[in-house]
Amino acid sequence: MAEVREWPGSSVVAAAQDGDVEAIAALVSGAHPHVRRFARSLCATPEDAEDAAQEALIILYRKIGMLRATGALASWMFRIVRNECLRRARSALWERPLAGAVPYRSAEDEVLGRLEAGRVAEAIAALPEDQRRVLVMRDVQGLSGRMVADLLGLSTAAMKSRLHRARAAVRAVTVGAEW
Repeated sequence: MAEVREWPGSSVVAAAQDGDVEAIAALVSGAHPHVRRFARSLCATPEDAEDAAQEALIILYRKIGMLRATGALASWMFRIVRNECLRRARSALWERPLAGAVPYRSAEDEVLGRLEAGRVAEAIAALPEDQRRVLVMRDVQGLSGRMVADLLGLSTAAMKSRLHRARAAVRAVTVGAEW
């Protein structure tokens, strides 16, 4: 079984905030496995997860002095990773060309599309982890139902049930929203 590492202690965080180079290095390396694990559970692709984790660690390195409470490191890092995963999901929606799409969109269509993409990304991020993983693996990564069930150690019926609940929750947030 893999070793579970603790988050760096408050003394390391405090020393890093004071500019101690060794403490900053220890903080970044100590936070890395946690940040990476969270990014993998939230981002749509493994590549996005790695990029989001790296971006979060860069922000940690650059802005550790802005952290107010040394005990808030984990929640601060998770918020950074979440925002980076959401940003990547939004940009992925806009980079994908649509078949038969009109090459130019009106400003109104652009704004409405961004609002909708934001709602979808936020709805996915708000899902419980088990539902989010199934939804991302099945609908974003395009894996087969059997493969998703096998990778997550679920029966096909359990995977389908989670996928249905996740899709219904996202649909309720995005379709039920008022403009």
